[in-house]
Amino acid sequence: MGVNEAAVHILLPLIDRFRASHPAVVLDVRRVAARHVAAEVAQGTLDFGVLTFQPPERRLLALTLGADEMVLLVYPSHPFAARARVTLAEFGQQTVVAHSDPSPVRDRVLRVSEVRHAPINIQIALPSLEAIKRAVEMRMGVALLPRRCALTEIARGTLVAVRIPEVRLPRQVRLVYRRRGDLSHAAAAFLEMAKTRAENG
Repeated sequence: MGVNEAAVHILLPLIDRFRASHPAVVLDVRRVAARHVAAEVAQGTLDFGVLTFQPPERRLLALTLGADEMVLLVYPSHPFAARARVTLAEFGQQTVVAHSDPSPVRDRVLRVSEVRHAPINIQIALPSLEAIKRAVEMRMGVALLPRRCALTEIARGTLVAVRIPEVRLPRQVRLVYRRRGDLSHAAAAFLEMAKTRAENG
């Protein structure tokens, strides 16, 4: 399976459930840039990929696994922590911790900020989501990340999620696979389990 760093969080419950039924199967989840996932699945390099957009390749099918949205993550004592939402302009005045790898979502957020004349003050760029979350917990700044990748910290109370309506970017998280092509018994079983989970919510 190929996923980017943010999408792996939605796969973990599926992997846990699959491992309970098929403990002997080895699951290899590789970090792949979102822009390359669809092509690698179509070519057969990967059995599955996880994307937050509909793949353009006609050879692929997509199964919706769930929804996600971008949220502003702040530390609990931050002035924004008591608010349900903030404006893009208010976000732009904060010290922002961002991912050092470019992404389609980051490009969209930067375009929106440019159109609205609300530049984003990115002062720190880090190579992983875990590092970004730790930096926010350490009060080094705030971050705009998918809600799913911070569910544990939000539940624990070490991070607070605040909405920025202009850049919420709600999106469906999809498992993509080949329309035609033989899957191994293990891959076919994983797909069947994922379909059952999607049907049952």
